[in-house]
Order: sequence, then structure tokens, then C-alpha cells
Amino acid sequence: MDTQTPLPETHVVRGITLNKDLTVRPALIDQSDTMAKLFQRRCAELGKRTAHREKDLGIWKSYSWADFWTAAQRIGAAFHALGLERGQVISVLSEDSKEWAYLDMGIQGIGGICSGVYTTDSADQLAYLLQDSESPFVVVENDEQLDKFLAIRGDVPLIKKVIVIDPEGLHDLDDPQIMFLDDLYDLGQKTLDQSPSVFSDAIRAGTPEEIGLLIYTSGTTGKPKGAMLSNENVIAATALQGANIPTLRSDEQLCFLPLSHVFERSISIFGSIAAGSTVNFAESPETVFDDLREVSPHTFSAVPRVWEKIYSAVLILSKEATPLGRWAFGQAIKAGMHNAELTFAGKPVGLASRIRFGFWDRLVLRNLRRMLGLDRIRRAISAAAPVSPELLKWFSAIGVPVYEGYGMTENTAVCSINTQENTVLGSVGQAVAGTQIRISDVGEIETNGLTTFPGYWKNPEKTAETFAEDGWLRTGDVGELDDNGFLRITGRIKDIIITAGGKNITPAEIESGLKFSQYISDAVVIGDQRKYLTVLIMIDQENVEKFAQEHKVPFSDFASLCAAPEVTDLIEAEVTRVNKSFARVEQIKKFRLIDVLLTAEDDELTSTMKLKRGLVEKKYKALIDQMYT
Repeated sequence: MDTQTPLPETHVVRGITLNKDLTVRPALIDQSDTMAKLFQRRCAELGKRTAHREKDLGIWKSYSWADFWTAAQRIGAAFHALGLERGQVISVLSEDSKEWAYLDMGIQGIGGICSGVYTTDSADQLAYLLQDSESPFVVVENDEQLDKFLAIRGDVPLIKKVIVIDPEGLHDLDDPQIMFLDDLYDLGQKTLDQSPSVFSDAIRAGTPEEIGLLIYTSGTTGKPKGAMLSNENVIAATALQGANIPTLRSDEQLCFLPLSHVFERSISIFGSIAAGSTVNFAESPETVFDDLREVSPHTFSAVPRVWEKIYSAVLILSKEATPLGRWAFGQAIKAGMHNAELTFAGKPVGLASRIRFGFWDRLVLRNLRRMLGLDRIRRAISAAAPVSPELLKWFSAIGVPVYEGYGMTENTAVCSINTQENTVLGSVGQAVAGTQIRISDVGEIETNGLTTFPGYWKNPEKTAETFAEDGWLRTGDVGELDDNGFLRITGRIKDIIITAGGKNITPAEIESGLKFSQYISDAVVIGDQRKYLTVLIMIDQENVEKFAQEHKVPFSDFASLCAAPEVTDLIEAEVTRVNKSFARVEQIKKFRLIDVLLTAEDDELTSTMKLKRGLVEKKYKALIDQMYT
């Protein structure tokens, strides 16, 4: 089957020119063929305009594009003085902050490769990444992250210097291998005093073919692989993103997902540079929803877990309202859902329906959006994992259209997207202009375009496995294309379950249906080479605790909550509801609850808060076996 999306003979988008065989080079944004060159242009153009906001002692403070340039230039010059060679990797182990952006552009500008490390990674994982990338320098956020390096210092002899961003608690540290960010700035300024053009010259020397980023995969089925992204990949992806889901210069954004992940990096660093928009950094992962309310961004991109948490929080609030409030909320949702269903079905919304929704919107939904921090949303995106169509319909009902998109590290996070003009519920949209999608004979999604990465760092074998014979990228995802080019993802090839009866089942759609439940946070369907399907479920703590309190169910901790018969019955009802949407062979016969409250620090969760299927199946093997005895 050679189904694929067509591409015009020539297409020009925001400075990027592509033809049908994708041979036109270089990709450009405002005549810039690297992100560092575009960054230099934007900083000179925007100067004192606000580039970033960040909280200091609970107060939002603004930092300009001039500040961005000054910091990045000093960082780049300092690494040059420390002996960084062009094409070497610098690893950054830190939560999101303006300094992360400064480091990223300083490293890229001087000709280095910036590689992010998740703050949830262990010391052993850090050792592997530093060894594999051959980083001569590593930047850590604080004393906690520094401790990880000190624990494995003997295993990474190539590290010349460790730079610490936050010196709190480390002022008495006396170690020649360790320096603070302020000292790095000072070194950079001294270098610039002696060689004023060292940073600008390095930017000018950059080429589209050079590697700008090294992004490691999660490594759920083996050691993490370092995906190399070239300057051309980044510029092309940023241009296509800006053309298909444009960000305006007046837009406020909220950065909260890890910048080590290509999704957030493409939006909050590269996308904001291209647009000249303002990025607000969340105070911490725990304060995201408070920050969202304070910022009220115009654009907001998140993973399904975040949208699910917002949905759950609203349901909790509605239950705590007065009887009149609950009734009004129900009527508002009913009016919004009616319009949403018509819209997604491609049918016109009549005048009476519009008037009814307008009434309830003014009375209820407008205040709800303001309370959530979604009152100024112009565009919202869900990506990085499958999301329930029912959840997208619910958000549309409250007046927050959320569009699902698709991309992966290996195609620089840009592949397809639903838009306001073209949306099909249950799909991840049409291929963005400048990208092609086809379905292989075995049902695998394959993509092609200037966003396709050149390969994995020092791993030619895995690189070869990732490309088809004609150079198209094999995504590892299974999907379908409809007659209008809308892509529907049905699962991962490696996740396909082949039952003992020989039936092929992709679990993603079943799991997505379960996760729409307000009581279910995540789910992993089991059944490969077994007679029937089962599922491991992680409950939503807040909503299930609320249920337990309302129904006077005794519990002392999370494990006892999961063990309560009333909670088991509650989840069984949710599983039964979802089963009705699937054929008998695809229905869940038994389930078990994971009675440990998992956080981002746990190995079972990815950086985007998804359960790692392979690790979960291995760790909870005994629990799984119970369901088949």
C-alpha cells in the first residue's frame, strides 16, 4: 500500500521553499539558515521588548531580547575560552528557566551542540549520557543535580568543567572542576572585551548541515539513542510550525514541559524566536496550573495528561458547587457539547443553538475559562501522545478548541496538525505544508521532508533501521490516511498485541478511551500471546479520593484507596463503559490497579508523564499473571 499525501510542485512558506522532491535548499526564515542567525537578527530587531518572564520570590519579572543576546553571547564566548570545539556537545541538566534558553542559544551560537538531560534522570543515566555524547562540559541547575555528577565523576573523565546555575547552598564549595554561572558570564565578558566579534563570527560560520541539537530518546527498550537534529531540520520545522499554527508577536506563551524534550523546545525557544513572542516560564512543574491562571496565555501546548488533569479539576469543582451551580454547569456543557458535535460532524450550527450557547457562555463558561487561565486562548495544541476524542470534544464545548498534532524527535516534532480550518476528530490532522506522509505495506507511518533527522549519534546500525530504502523515515507508528489526507494513528508497531487466537490489536485506542474517565489517570493494556485482554490502571488520585469521601469509603493512604472494594467497583464500571465501544475480542476481561502513586521521578513514567509499557509489564508481572490464572 503506497498511500501518501501529495505535495505541490513548489510551496513557499514563511521563507522556506520546498518542491515536490524536497531538494530545494537551504531552508530559510528571514534569510537565516540557522537558528543562531535568526536569534541574532531577532535580538537586534526587538531589543528592549520583553522576551521572557520568570518569577522571582513570587513576582513575575521581565527580561528583554537585549538581555537574551547579552547572556547568550557571554555564555558562547566563555565556552570558547574554555576550549569548546565546534561540533562538541554540552549537556544541560536543569528545569525550565530563562537560563536554559540562554544556554541553548549561547551553545548553538558558538558552534556547539546543546543536549538536554531530564532532571528526573538518575546519576547512572547521567553517566551514560555524558559518556555517549562525549560532552566536555555539563551544566547543572543546583546542588541536587550537582550531587548526581559528583556520584559518577570518576566515570566521566572527559568532563572538563561543571557549571552550576543556582549557587544556593554551595557558596563554600572549593572545587577546580566546578564553576558557577555568574563566573561563566564574567569569563565570557572578559573574552568579548578581548575579541568582541568571537560570538558573531561563530554564528556567521554556522551552516545548515551542522548538528545543532542532540536529543536522547527515552530508552524504554534499551539504551537511549541520541537523535541528531541539524540546523536545517530546526529552521525547516520552525518555519512549517509558524506557517501551519502561527504564533503572533503579541502572543504570551507558558513554558512548562521539559526543554530537554523536542516538543517544548520547538515551541518555547525556537518558535518564540521566530515569532518574537513572549515566553513565561512556569515556576515549577508543581505550580503549572497556578502559573496558567496568572499568565492566561494566548497559545498553550500540552501533553494529554495536562488536558486530562484540567478536565478532572473542573469536574471536582462542579461537584462542590451548589445544586443551582451544578445545574447551570450541566446546562452550559450540554449546550456546548451540542454545538461541538455538530461542528465536528461538519454540520452547520443553527441560530437557536448559537444563541443558547451564547447565553450559557456568558453566564457560566466565560468565568470557567477565566478561572482556568484559558480565557485568552487563541490556539491550544495536544501532542506527544494519543488523546481521547471525547476529551477534545469536551474542551470545545467549554469554548477552548484543542487541536491534536503529531510529530516525533526524528522529524523535529513537526509532521501533521489539525487546524481551525481543517479538523477531523480522532485524527492528528493533515500533513503540514512541506512534509509528506505515506503508509507502508505493513501499515507503518512514514514521513519525508527537510525536518527529517540525519541519524542517531554514533549509531549507524540504528540509523539504518530507521529509514526505508528510499530514504523515508520509518516512524514506528501504525496509522491510516483518509481520502482527504487526514492521518489517524492506531498505535505503535512494537505495542501491537497478537492474542493467542491470532487477532492483531493496537491498544492505544482502548487506553485512550479509559483515560477519558475522570477516575483513570493512565492505563496499559496487556494481552500479547494470551487468550484475552487485561489492563493495568493508574487511578486519578484527586477524583477517586473525592469519590471516596463522598461515599464514606475509609482509606489511610493511596494503597488502601486502591484496595477499597467501592473503588474497584467504580473502575470496573468505567472499564465496562469503554468495552461497549469495542468488538468482543478487543474488550477488557480483567483489570488491576497500580497501588503506588507514581511521579515524574519514577522510572515507570516518561518525561511526558506516560506509563512506559515495557517497564510496567516487567515490574508488575506478578500482578499481570494474577489476571491470567
